[in-house]
Amino acid sequence: MGGGGQQTEAGGGTADCGGSRGGVFTWEEVQKHAHPDDRWLVIERKVYNITKWAQRHPGGRRVISHYAGEDATEAVLRDFRALRESVEKMELLRAEPWFFWLYLGHIILLEALALALLWTLGTSWPQTLLCAVLLATSQAQAGWLQHDFGHLSVFRSSRWNHLLHKFTIGHLKGASANWWNHRHFQHHAKPNIFRKDPDVNMLHTFVLGKTQPVEYGIKKLKYLPYNHQHQYFFLIGPPLLIPVYFHIQIIQTMISRRDWVDLLWSLTYYLRYFLCYVPLFGGWGSIALISFVRFLESHWFVWVTQMNHIPMDIDYEKHQDWLSMQLAATCNIEQSFFNDWFSGHLNFQIEHHLFPTMPRHNYWKVAPLVRALCHKHGVPYRVKGLWQGFTDIVSSLKKSGDLWLDAYLHK
Repeated sequence: MGGGGQQTEAGGGTADCGGSRGGVFTWEEVQKHAHPDDRWLVIERKVYNITKWAQRHPGGRRVISHYAGEDATEAVLRDFRALRESVEKMELLRAEPWFFWLYLGHIILLEALALALLWTLGTSWPQTLLCAVLLATSQAQAGWLQHDFGHLSVFRSSRWNHLLHKFTIGHLKGASANWWNHRHFQHHAKPNIFRKDPDVNMLHTFVLGKTQPVEYGIKKLKYLPYNHQHQYFFLIGPPLLIPVYFHIQIIQTMISRRDWVDLLWSLTYYLRYFLCYVPLFGGWGSIALISFVRFLESHWFVWVTQMNHIPMDIDYEKHQDWLSMQLAATCNIEQSFFNDWFSGHLNFQIEHHLFPTMPRHNYWKVAPLVRALCHKHGVPYRVKGLWQGFTDIVSSLKKSGDLWLDAYLHK
């Protein structure tokens, strides 16, 4: 929003007007520039000269001109609050319980089919591989469902959401609801912001965005050859996140925090699993099977969750308003029946971040309204294909790695 305009600070800070006078402007000065041939507006305390750029504004010259001499950030927020009121009146925050019961049913059906396949046809390699695929699919879909309960977007009662969340993530997946809440709520509060969003804490294995790679390069930090991170991502990213990193972290968290309730829920999953599969594969064989299932699920999880965020703006805190911060950190993937199911409707990542308690089956209804608001104010609303989303993960890692190498060698 406001891209292409010359800028300086309003009310404080340093100035950079691309050759024009820099400095600090009072609101009285800004408000003088509200004419057809002289338009300024303020976004995030920066003053933009939009006189020429207004001709190219995607929402039209008249729309952006309405905010000349004003703080356009507040205008966007006002419109978003109005959109929020419309969403509530349309009852788009109300869930259809049958949708989620059917979703839970198809997860349980997948698990039942996997076990029935082995009991009826035996445990040869083809049947075992098919069983692993069915279980991985069930685990991935249970991951999306627990996400719904964790966001309190299914039942009106928080108590029922919390209970079903513990059942889904604990009994169906062997993980911890409190661990997930702690991580995921931080992510929503400050998406893609270093030191505040745990999802971009890569523990020195990757450098992300445009700022961090240069920072590491200047400091001559080389924990790994980051210029090759787009290649070793395939080896240590998707294959290991769930079966190694998440698995260890979940157990450590439950024990260190003495979260015995979540630990008991988790144990019910493993008890049920081993009771079903030890008679077929023995102890070590059952461990090998669940490890392979986690390996497959981890690929699914990483590609889906990172395609919406890793290619987007990743940086330190900029103190943006909430709406701008969410839009800068998220993008959408094209809608289709497969994409919706495959990603658990997280292909509507923009709508999910703007309305985190909205039931996912309503994202497609609010998406045109969000797109219209973004178009009106010239805010980017990014939508891409599924394959493009995947390839953008790799290309963004390569760009960040190249920035690191340049800074490491030359700065």
